[in-house]
Amino acid sequence: MLPIIRFNRPALADDFFRNSLLNDLFDGETRYSAPAVNVAENDNNFAIEVAAPGLEKSDFKINLEHNVLTISSEKESANEEKERNFMRKEFNYNSFKRSFTLPDSINPDSISATHKNGILSIQIPKREEAKVKPAREISIA
Repeated sequence: MLPIIRFNRPALADDFFRNSLLNDLFDGETRYSAPAVNVAENDNNFAIEVAAPGLEKSDFKINLEHNVLTISSEKESANEEKERNFMRKEFNYNSFKRSFTLPDSINPDSISATHKNGILSIQIPKREEAKVKPAREISIA
């Protein structure tokens, strides 16, 4: 059973007003994005990979509550540029939140995460009783 993926996206009306023609003329950069996620399952665990280039491991927050795993990040940066007699200061604030409903077959105490080369990897092991057991022959007494 694969986890259910929920996207925390703004409402359609928010997208419409946020992406107006005037905004595109002055700022062609889109501020909202959710990172790509791979979810895989094998006999022993689930694996979630989040592609988030430019983010450090300290930028992520991972929570587990009532079998809902939530991965979030908030990052703010400011750039200043001084030219002639004026100063320009640009703020950039990026955030995302992804939630995954995990099955009861997981072992919540053994979840681990690593971050390498812009990829956040989360290993979610299954409980021993949920793992697939190899076929065995039963002798007749």
